[in-house]
Amino acid sequence: MLAAPLRRVRRCVFLTGSMTMATGGKTSPPSVPRHANRLVNEKSPYLLQHAHNPVDWYPWGQEAFDKAKKENKLIFLSVGYSTCHWCHVMEEESFKNEEIGEIMNKNYVCIKVDREERPDVDKVYMTFVQATSGGGGWPMSVWLTPDLKPFAGGTYFPPEDGVHRVGFRTVLLRIAEQWKENKDALLENSQKILEALLHVSEIRVQGQESPPPSKEVMATCFQQLSNSYDEDYGGFSKSPKFPTPVNLNFLFTYWALHRTTPEGAQALQMALHTLKMMAHGGIHDHVGQGFHRYSTDQHWHVPHFEKMLYDQGQLAAAYSRAFQISGDRFFADVVQDILLYVSRDLSDQAGGFYSAEDADSYPTTASGEKREGAFCVWAAEEIRALLPDPVEGATEGTTLGDIFMHHYGVKETGNVSPLQDPHQELKGKNVLIVRYSPELTAARFGLEPGRLGALLREGRQRLSAARAQRPRPHLDTKMLAAWNGLMISGFAQAGVALGEQEYVSRAARAAAFLRRHLFDPASGRLLRSCYRGEDDSVEQSAVPIQGFLEDYVFVIQALFDLYEASLEQGWLEWALQLQHMQDKLFWDPKGFAYFSSGADDPSLLLRLKNDQDGAEPAANSVTVTNLLRAACYSGHTEWVEKAGQILAAFSERLQKIPIALPEMARATAVFHHTLKQVVICGDPRGEDTKEMLRCVHSVFSPNKVLMLADGDSAGFLYRQLPFLASLERKDGKATAYVCSNFACSLPVTSPQELRGMLCP
Repeated sequence: MLAAPLRRVRRCVFLTGSMTMATGGKTSPPSVPRHANRLVNEKSPYLLQHAHNPVDWYPWGQEAFDKAKKENKLIFLSVGYSTCHWCHVMEEESFKNEEIGEIMNKNYVCIKVDREERPDVDKVYMTFVQATSGGGGWPMSVWLTPDLKPFAGGTYFPPEDGVHRVGFRTVLLRIAEQWKENKDALLENSQKILEALLHVSEIRVQGQESPPPSKEVMATCFQQLSNSYDEDYGGFSKSPKFPTPVNLNFLFTYWALHRTTPEGAQALQMALHTLKMMAHGGIHDHVGQGFHRYSTDQHWHVPHFEKMLYDQGQLAAAYSRAFQISGDRFFADVVQDILLYVSRDLSDQAGGFYSAEDADSYPTTASGEKREGAFCVWAAEEIRALLPDPVEGATEGTTLGDIFMHHYGVKETGNVSPLQDPHQELKGKNVLIVRYSPELTAARFGLEPGRLGALLREGRQRLSAARAQRPRPHLDTKMLAAWNGLMISGFAQAGVALGEQEYVSRAARAAAFLRRHLFDPASGRLLRSCYRGEDDSVEQSAVPIQGFLEDYVFVIQALFDLYEASLEQGWLEWALQLQHMQDKLFWDPKGFAYFSSGADDPSLLLRLKNDQDGAEPAANSVTVTNLLRAACYSGHTEWVEKAGQILAAFSERLQKIPIALPEMARATAVFHHTLKQVVICGDPRGEDTKEMLRCVHSVFSPNKVLMLADGDSAGFLYRQLPFLASLERKDGKATAYVCSNFACSLPVTSPQELRGMLCP
């Protein structure tokens, strides 16, 4: 989510154009609701959080639009998400305020949108806010004409005027007055704004453009990442610092294509160092596993504490690749840590994955006010009390607490700088961060280095048991197709890299969940979201939200990853069906590339194409590689053509600022080098086949697809790819062929020979 230099401070844009720092807000303990609005009938946890405001909220939909037109009222649109801190603050200060609620209800039709449910609506109006104010973030506050055109907007507004800022109450009254006095001018202005937005947001092929030259794009992207790289602490900015798996994946691919050059070695070192520093940092939850959203400082120490599913999925895949490349067990341990967290805390019993855990929670069961990080931070005396045991064999008088506190940087007065804690919520508290190597900590206390791991593990387990007694943060139990896709890829890739079948089985269970709950077999279309019901059943909205481009792209990627991990052809078949549906719903035949949303929603003013790889990669970036994989598995060469057309549509951006699209820059190399089809002919149950597969899985090769030719000529793959029928087992042994454009190498039967072909 949007960050700023201080923890939890958003850049706030007001109608006057001024900026301000926001103030903290209190969260009251739940009480019996006095009000109920139409959001009580919604399923989204975020919308339900606002169902008892005095504001007469409507969900995004025809009922609200009709009311605005019929009563000739402006629309106030508020967009956020359930784990958004400043969304909670604005609710407490303004949306729960009876007087402000009355102003809103009298003058506006008020609409609430969960940006995770409706990324299309969010993107249209965020494009407006960013274009007109130079900033953006959530909560997003936008004023629209009755025909949904925006004319004023910002992010968080404090309730009352301050010295350098306009309060929400004032803004509401001023805009209502303008609508009464200058309606025609407002309508005219909103039309001009819309036309300007259409112009600036258009991404299309200019003339006869072809895909940009891969070598130059890769070199420029590497140079831009090198220039922003922090050599001390890893990462690609000073602060705040985000995990950015898209950057790390680019660097792994750059290394794989330049293994013998100094630049290749540098790319690998940048990626591995960043992953190590993140895993040691406070952004990594050392007690409860998983990763927080981002770090507020340069050292990965003090995080913004929410945990998002999309981060866990992408980081599980990135750490799996790091292990595959380096063989360093450290990275495999981090993968297992992430997947333990997701399996335990973000998994629905039906097989899907939940969206997020909040940053804020009550410090104790008796607290009346939530605090950020309360669930995760520690006072030194708490740790001493939990770990009082003397440690045998250590320097005399040493307790387990002494060793634990030294290793994790715990200080008696707390280890959080006041700069990172503007509201003093973490005063006297500690965020655990690994400060020393195991060897140094062991030497400090006269311990055998081999003993330290067990002692620290014991400490973490005791803290975990103590933490389980604290009130948990809010869990957003919405299940999104796109984010589930990213998590399935994480489990499937981890299963392959670590040789853990249980991870592959978990990925398959989640894919089966998607097919059961987020796919409509009658129409062949994906759905965006489903929800955990009160009795732990899986529920759907009265009018299900149709899947967006990112849902198709991340699910298709997941199904390809799952096929390579499980070799179950059913996943491949479904992936290709979804790819055809994606083409039908989202392809832009005039300007090329895919629109983020379909053409069937008249309430959307713009059909946009995302041009930035951020916390999640842009859908068009990932779909380039998806299309190349789909072509390899199907023989449909028009998909290769489409991949080239996407790169052509984004050509200017890829050549000037590829650092904005590292995943697409990576895909230019995959497009240029042509995917290798690695075909293993053999019985999937045979030990020789398994050995060949283990060899393929142990090598990081960004431009390969794996397929098993099991001899079943009636099977899906043989029907798609007639050339497979000509490939035979040599001397009855499992045999590998490396093919390019359906022309194959000579057969090999030894894993060593195969490895040589995969790592030229």
